[in-house]
Amino acid sequence: MTISGSSILDAWLTGVNAGNLDEVVALYDDEAILLPTFSKKILSDHYSILGYFEELARKGEVSVTLVENTLTCQKFGAKVEVISGFYDWYFSDEERIVKARFTYITDVAKSSPILHHHSSLIP
Repeated sequence: MTISGSSILDAWLTGVNAGNLDEVVALYDDEAILLPTFSKKILSDHYSILGYFEELARKGEVSVTLVENTLTCQKFGAKVEVISGFYDWYFSDEERIVKARFTYITDVAKSSPILHHHSSLIP
């Protein structure tokens, strides 16, 4: 079975939108770094990454939608891919949409393929 960076992103979006946080965190490598959209901290272990997503989930319904035609994929060798684009976060408690940009570095050969994830508000 061949996996791609875009299918990893699809799995991440599906997990976040369904509230399956354990599945989302399982996508991150044990040594992954997450520079999150809504925190000033650098997260570098599953415990802190899970805590970040749990904090977001406390806001009520949370969903993330990929902005069409913004996804770019770069391949570096047979296994490493960089996926970048824009996504919109929706928070039901505040009835607001937050626009953000993201970059994932993935190793498609790993069962937990996300090595690095940076997300920030669009200025």
